[in-house]
Order: sequence, then C-alpha cells, then structure tokens
Amino acid sequence: MGQSAGNLIEGRTVHANSDWLDRCTYWSRGFVENVSSGQNPRPDRQPLVLTGHGVHLRVDNGALVVRNGFTHYPQAGDVRRYFRGDLRRPSRIIIVDGSGSVSLDVLRWLSEQSIPLIQIDWQGRVVAVVGTSYGFNTERVAAQIAAQRSGRALSIARSLIAAKIDNSIETLQSLPSTQSRKAAASMLRKAATELARRPPRSITGLLGMEGGVAFNYFNAWRSLPLRWKGTGRRPIPEDWHRIGQRQSLSARKKLHNRFASHPVNAMLNYAYAVLESQVRMQIVTEGYDPNIGYLHSPDPDRPALVFDLMEPLRPVADRKILEFVQSHTFHPADFTIRSDGVCRLNPELARQLVRLAAIDSVSTVVLAR
Repeated sequence: MGQSAGNLIEGRTVHANSDWLDRCTYWSRGFVENVSSGQNPRPDRQPLVLTGHGVHLRVDNGALVVRNGFTHYPQAGDVRRYFRGDLRRPSRIIIVDGSGSVSLDVLRWLSEQSIPLIQIDWQGRVVAVVGTSYGFNTERVAAQIAAQRSGRALSIARSLIAAKIDNSIETLQSLPSTQSRKAAASMLRKAATELARRPPRSITGLLGMEGGVAFNYFNAWRSLPLRWKGTGRRPIPEDWHRIGQRQSLSARKKLHNRFASHPVNAMLNYAYAVLESQVRMQIVTEGYDPNIGYLHSPDPDRPALVFDLMEPLRPVADRKILEFVQSHTFHPADFTIRSDGVCRLNPELARQLVRLAAIDSVSTVVLAR
C-alpha cells in the first residue's frame, strides 16, 4: 500500500508517482472536519477512519492519542487527542488496510468509553471487531433456537427478503430514469406482491426468487457510466468505463466477490464490510447469537445471523456507493491492478468510502419474539 509502481510500464514511474500523490491528496481533502467551537460543542459523534503505515493508538495521561498512518509523501502528520467523556470522541474507530500498533491500555480505554475498534483489510473483509460488550441473552437465544425448530425461520427469512426487495426498488428509483430501470422496478414490485400472496414454502424456493430479483436489480444499473480523467496517459480496462455485474445471494460462493477485478465491486466490498461490522455489533449488543441464522447456512467465517440481517440493508449500501461513483470523476491512480488481476483501491479513497458507507441506523428487526 502507498505505492503505485507495481503494475506500471517502465518509463512512466515518475508520472505515476506524481499521479498517486495528487489522488491521495485529492481524496484526503474530503476529511477536513468542522470542529465545533465554544463551550457546548455539538454532541455529533462520527466514526474515525484511519489508514496507512504507522497507525498508532496509545493512552497518555488518561487521554487517547491517535496517530493516523501515512499513505503518500509528503504528508502532514495527523495526531488527535480524546479525553474521557469528550463529546467529540468518535462513535467507533475503523482501521482500513493499515499497519501499526495498539496497546492494551487503549483496549481498556475504548471499552470504558464504549467505542468499538474495527479492522478492515484491503479486500473489504472485517478482520476484527473489538470493544463491544459480549454476552448472550439466554431468552433471546432460546427464542432463536425455538424459531428454527418451529418452522418460523422461514417466515423470518421471507420478511428479510421482502425488506430487501423494497429497499432495492428505492435504490433503483434513486438512479437516473431509463426504460431498463423502470422495467426492473416494475419486476421487483411484482416479485414483492408474489412473495406476499404466494410465499415460497422452503428456503431453497425463497433463494430462487431472490436470485431472479437480484439479477434484474443489478442488471438495471450495470450499464451506468463511470467518469474518468487521465486515461490517455494511463489506459484502463474497457469494462471499467461502466458499472459491472454483481452476484445474487443464491449465486454467491464463498469469497466469490472478495477478489474484485472492477473498481465498483471493490468499493461495494468496503461498504459491505462497514455494514457487516455494524450489524455484528448490534446483534451482540442485543444479546443474540450471531451464528444462529435463518437464511444463510452456518459457517465459521460467515456468522449466519449477521449475513441474514445484512440482506435488507445491502441495497442501502449500494445506494451510497452509486451516489458516490456518480458524483466523482476517477483517475487510474485511484486503483491498482495486482498481478492476479485484483483491483485494489487507493487507501485514501478507501478511507473516504468507509466513512461515507456507514448506515445511519441498524436494526435487528423482529427476530424471535
């Protein structure tokens, strides 16, 4: 991370490094914060997103000292100090594709202040969530198990897919109007009606319906154009000029989309990682067992309930990314193509995406009451 010469043509290194510096500077400007002045600052707590080499968190005289990492040179140092009870302390700290150190005193400080620490790797995968209180509510876990045994799991799964369809329609309606998007929205409305009137009698049938809905949903916005500059000097793959396809729930295989070869899919991975961390924290806070799900099969690497409850919110995360890509002009230096064809984001771009991707509120809806 922090270098763009890995896949450059010999003789263009100077230009590439200059482009990398320019784009890092461009994206990092999006993080200039408005700090409230006066005796009563607004208690508007936002996530603090860190990235780069040398991220360092320590406790000094009772205060949390945070040093952000470095992603390019030259770069001004970014050091922040938070006191206990500070109204401006972050709601959570997210480390994105960073290297550095965190002391045990920091973990204790964050726990006392109820500030989760989340680590996301360059693939958009949640590596760790630390600092949330963890303890099962025995009554809620028992209700989860009872729902599985009584057959109510299918009803819960249906409600999750119904909510996902509604949010997918809203996302389609937020896009520029075209005949294909109107047709897709109409198809999704029919699917929602069908789900309500004649719901599938098995999870397999429900996944089959979701697969058809997802295909039409993603197909409706895969042709949206992306704006670029600087491609005359640094060409990009032809399929990067438009948004590509994304797999549906029923078609997904483990890590199928993790190694994204397209910038938008790479961005979506980060958005889904933020969503996963938020849902996971909410489940733990409310005392549910994240491994007892209704729609996804249990997997040590994919807590079933977490991924169940992410489904209705995925279109919301999609909407945030679609709004972002439509409002920006990208440069080839924003992305690096690895030797295996995987697309990797400029760390400052990834940092901004993670901050913008946070869902305003996450609910576990009605699970097993």
